[in-house]
Order: sequence, then C-alpha cells, then structure tokens
Amino acid sequence: MDVPIRRPTLPRSRRAQRRGYQAVVLLTVAGLAPVTGLHLYAGDRVRSVERVPARDVTMVLGAGVRGDRPSDLLARRLDVALRLYRAGKTRVILVSGDGGGNRYDETGVMRRYLVERGVPDKRVVSDASGFSTWESCARAKRVYGVERMIVVTQSFHLRRALALCKAAGIDAYGVPDRSLTWGHIGPTVYGTGREVLAAIKAAGTIVFKPDPRVTDRPDDAIRRALED
Repeated sequence: MDVPIRRPTLPRSRRAQRRGYQAVVLLTVAGLAPVTGLHLYAGDRVRSVERVPARDVTMVLGAGVRGDRPSDLLARRLDVALRLYRAGKTRVILVSGDGGGNRYDETGVMRRYLVERGVPDKRVVSDASGFSTWESCARAKRVYGVERMIVVTQSFHLRRALALCKAAGIDAYGVPDRSLTWGHIGPTVYGTGREVLAAIKAAGTIVFKPDPRVTDRPDDAIRRALED
C-alpha cells in the first residue's frame, strides 16, 4: 500500500507566523550588516575618472579570462584603467590576478590588452599572485611598497576592495566600471549576490589581516616603472 507523502505546511497560528517573519528579518539584517559596514568603512572614496585624485599607481583586479582574451567584466575594468592613464590620472597600472602560466595566465592577458591599446609595456606591472581581493591589496603594500593608489573594479565590488586596501594600509580611491547593461545582467546579478557572502569574509579579514598565500620579497618593479 502506498504511503501518503506529507507536504510541508506553513505555520497556521499568528504567533508562529510572526516568529517566522521575525526570523527572516533577522537573517536578512545579519546578512546585510557586513555589506553596510564595508560601505561605511570605505568612506567617500568612490569617484569618477574626472574627479578622482591623481595617483602614480592604479590597480586593476582580475576577473577571469577566456583563452587569450579578458572576460567581459575584466575588459571593462581595463578600459577604465585606460581612461585613467590617457587622462593623466595615473602613471603605472598594476594588474593583479592569477598568473598561472599557460593554464590560466590572467595577468598576462591583462598586460597584453593594455599594451595593445597604447600603454607602454614598462608602465604595466604584473602581480601574478593576486589570488583574491585581499591578497591583491596586501601584496600591493607588502611586496610592491604601494602607499597610495586608485583601484578599478565593478561598482558592486568596489567598496569591499577599498575597505580591504584600507585594512592593508593603503590610501586608496576607487573608480568603478558602470558600463554593464541589461545584456550583461547575469554577471551583474551573480556578482552582486556574491558580494553578500564575500562581505562577511572580508569583515573577518579586516580584523585578522591574514598573510597572503604567496609572500614574496619586496619588489621594486613599480619604483622602476615610475623612474622615467
């Protein structure tokens, strides 16, 4: 004889419904609190290309590649860095990501994209061990000696990046990519949703400041790139 399947039912009493509603509200607040905290921690540091203070160094954070081409998100970040360079807002572009050689050479693709569009090769510095936003920020300070810079990424990611750079000891301003349209809604929705979880992790990172997975000796590549 078939056993009837019991389907879950919603709480019937008003008290149970009220408790369920309160639980949902608390979970929502708990999830959004780190995002709000990072926005406050970053302060008023998000600017346009025209309004951002000039800095010697601009860091572009990696966002994946497709063979020898940057992803849509990454190409738009690089385009913002190009605008900053052409406007005289920055002198050196630090591309930070996973430079895993032939398997996944993110920083190599980023460098070629910039050089092919007119940035002198000597003005591009590659950090092939920027495996996360925190590691990119921490290595910019610890390895390359960056004290002040501009950070470029998408709008939904920028304040977290700025907060992590501040925690790493860098005085940073950010210029976001705002070019995504409804035709790119997939990456935008995914990235925005991902930020809620990433913000929780970032809050812990700001408190504990873990060492990057790769801790190289100090590198004077940026100093040399600025000499001319």
